[in-house]
Amino acid sequence: MIIDCHTHISCPEEQVDSEQHRSVCREIDGCFVLAGCGFERKEANHHLSEYISGNPKAIGFAVFNPVEDGVSKRILKDATEDLGLRGIVLYCAEDRFHPAHTQAMELYELCQERGIPVFFHNCPPYSSEAVLDYARPWLLDEVARTFPGLKMIVGRMGLPFLEQTLCLLAKHENVFADLTVNPMKVWQVYNTVVSAYEAGVMDKLLFGSGFPYAQPGACIETLLGFNKLLSDSHLPTVPREKLRSIVERDSLSLLGLS
Repeated sequence: MIIDCHTHISCPEEQVDSEQHRSVCREIDGCFVLAGCGFERKEANHHLSEYISGNPKAIGFAVFNPVEDGVSKRILKDATEDLGLRGIVLYCAEDRFHPAHTQAMELYELCQERGIPVFFHNCPPYSSEAVLDYARPWLLDEVARTFPGLKMIVGRMGLPFLEQTLCLLAKHENVFADLTVNPMKVWQVYNTVVSAYEAGVMDKLLFGSGFPYAQPGACIETLLGFNKLLSDSHLPTVPREKLRSIVERDSLSLLGLS
């Protein structure tokens, strides 16, 4: 089973035709579709709901800003049960709120009660208004300690703060990280995966493409091929079965979405 844990049908830099996304879904067994930042949130969630209703491979994550929108069981129900979206995505850096803000913590409590995973999309590309302090993965440690049953996903390995993400993955059972592979940055992918392997947290990595920025097929090829590409360099390698385990991981079961 191949699940792409990071895709979009809308993002500030680029609008994606829904048929393009459906075409990509034919390459894989399922995907997470994250509602984009930089849009009116209710509109973005409704648009995503309409799309996933016609694509059985797509699992929607509703965008939230608990500080501006408030937090209540009704609001969460509207976005998940009523719209059929199964997770939530937060853009703390872009929306300029601390991940452990009081209202955000109220949201996490409701998500833990209902088994709703939270994707923290605090990663590049950043706008000039984004607050980098709020992108630091170590800020999620308080969330994970307070809500140990909450399934959390750190987007794009928390780059550029990789070491903080690796610490979180090793420390908390229910914290995972999205390894969004960039085929144009093989050296970055290599260093990220080797660091995760040496830290003993390979089983916490979830495969992602970041579509529309990259295609899942090209990302898989990059991930499985970098050992061969660097074979003459005498640099450390990662066992191929460990790389395949990322691509074939049953992310749905891990996050309670199966």
